[in-house]
Amino acid sequence: MSSTPPPSGEGKTTVPLGNSRPASSGNAHDLQQKSSLIQTANGRSLEEVNSTIPVPRGQANFWKNLAAFSGPGALVAVGYMDPGNWITSISGGAQYGYLLMSVILISSLIAMMLQYMSAKLGIVTGMDLAQATRLHTGPKLGFILWICTELAVMATDIAEVIGGAIALKLLFGIPLIVGVALTIFDVLLLLLLTHLGFRRIEAIVSGLILVIMLVFVYEVVLAQPNIPSILEGFIPNKQILGNGQLTMALGIVGATVMPHNLYLHSSIVQTRDIDRSDDEQVSNAVRFATWDSNIQLSAAFIVNCLLLILGAAMFFGHGEGLDTFTALYNALGDQKIAGPVASGLLSTLFAVALLASGQNSTITGTLTGQIVMEGFIRMRIPLWMRRIVTRLISIIPVLICTLLFGGKESALDNLLVYSQVFLCVALPISMVPLVWFTSSTKIMGKYANSRLLTTLAWAVVIVLTILNMQLLIQDIGEIISLI
Repeated sequence: MSSTPPPSGEGKTTVPLGNSRPASSGNAHDLQQKSSLIQTANGRSLEEVNSTIPVPRGQANFWKNLAAFSGPGALVAVGYMDPGNWITSISGGAQYGYLLMSVILISSLIAMMLQYMSAKLGIVTGMDLAQATRLHTGPKLGFILWICTELAVMATDIAEVIGGAIALKLLFGIPLIVGVALTIFDVLLLLLLTHLGFRRIEAIVSGLILVIMLVFVYEVVLAQPNIPSILEGFIPNKQILGNGQLTMALGIVGATVMPHNLYLHSSIVQTRDIDRSDDEQVSNAVRFATWDSNIQLSAAFIVNCLLLILGAAMFFGHGEGLDTFTALYNALGDQKIAGPVASGLLSTLFAVALLASGQNSTITGTLTGQIVMEGFIRMRIPLWMRRIVTRLISIIPVLICTLLFGGKESALDNLLVYSQVFLCVALPISMVPLVWFTSSTKIMGKYANSRLLTTLAWAVVIVLTILNMQLLIQDIGEIISLI
């Protein structure tokens, strides 16, 4: 197996991979560096948690291995069921019934493929996607790519701020502007979690995902969907090519495949303590990281299906106007729209799930921000500082929008349209190097993608790039029309 050295400063000695840790020179400069809030990051990805979780050695059984490697997939799955997906999926069901189930299925399969390659890159090379990209592009281009990726992370954070503020308003009647301001205090949650250890963070995120899933399973069971129509919806239909249907399908695809997840996954799989000089351990890690990823993404797939099914079963024929969180919340309690199963409990559970989704995004968004900062520009700051800076920057446009438009939710929904522009741009920036690196035998050795997977991956990259550019043009058009 060929190995690729981890990132290091140009002209500096590389840092060894595997279980070895960078040695400290102990001089005054190093001591000053350690005491500073801003540090140079030339070592391993998320070094404070890298290789901290033990895994079975030798001939451990399948379930022991799966338990040891499970966790990173849950943090990745969060991005595939964040508040940005909810409106698109529920509105798709409300407007077109079960027609777009096949789009969710295809999007989820694409996500599984990309996340498999992301995890494999991190395990085999000991580098996350940001570090690998910087190593092969240099500092100047790396800085530009960092800016683009940071904007995408902040765009995702804006969706979380909006979702959290609206959930607080729906649950407790807190005004939007106050709710937006309160979201900055989730840094306290992050501080608490960082002291609990990475394994407990994975468990908490998995628990919140379970809450979201149970809420929507309960609501869908009450809605009594048409099972044959659901199964039929998984078969692609040419009706999807209609103007409105195609636009909604593009929205579902664009909201499902998130660029920041590719950076996140390639880093957090390295929390497992394996020896990269042992080919058996590397193969085992790739195998069970793939199992973990696919199981958790299957859960995200189920949640997204439940969202669309809920929209189709309860709101099909009443889909107009159900394009905001508040409208959906009210509709779940309105018997004229949702039918006899409508109740205040359904509305409350919807808001609880929305709040849980936002808190999950808090954790993964902060970790991703740290990963891309360390990888692209090799600068490290404490996670709490990272969270405060990202959140302060993210809430500024939300606060301005809330103040200018008197706390109207429709204004925040327009802001969500603006934020998606950066996600459209960032996706090809992350996909192209990922496919390039994982298809290279020079970088990946025997773990390089097969010819079939490489061909399929490049086809996906081209199609998704075209779709995202189409969404970008559409979003810019909407922005211009709103000015």
